[in-house]
Amino acid sequence: MRLPNETRPTEPGDELDYRFSLANERTFLAWIRTALALVGGGLAVDQLLPELGRPTALRVSIATVLLVLGAATAVHAAFRWVRVEKQMRSGHELPSSSYPRVLAVVVALGAALLLVVVLLGIDR
Repeated sequence: MRLPNETRPTEPGDELDYRFSLANERTFLAWIRTALALVGGGLAVDQLLPELGRPTALRVSIATVLLVLGAATAVHAAFRWVRVEKQMRSGHELPSSSYPRVLAVVVALGAALLLVVVLLGIDR
């Protein structure tokens, strides 16, 4: 006998507990916020930072990387949301993703590079 609030894996054809779908949506929205932060950072670097280096290659490079990461994160979020939703509704295991690790490494490397730029005063 199942208790009313007991959760169990879904079987194909079962109605999905709405809480799982809403959790998937919240994760999607968190990825979208991350994408927006990266895009906003890219725009801020391009528009608000003083000239970095001569010519402006460093500033433009940083902005471009942030904008590309933001776009890639938004696309990843959409595809991941759909994949997870399908997997949950079909009763299968959720797909794994290496994207969070890759994004974390790229952001950490970018931060380390910027730290070197700031400490060495390369922009002056």
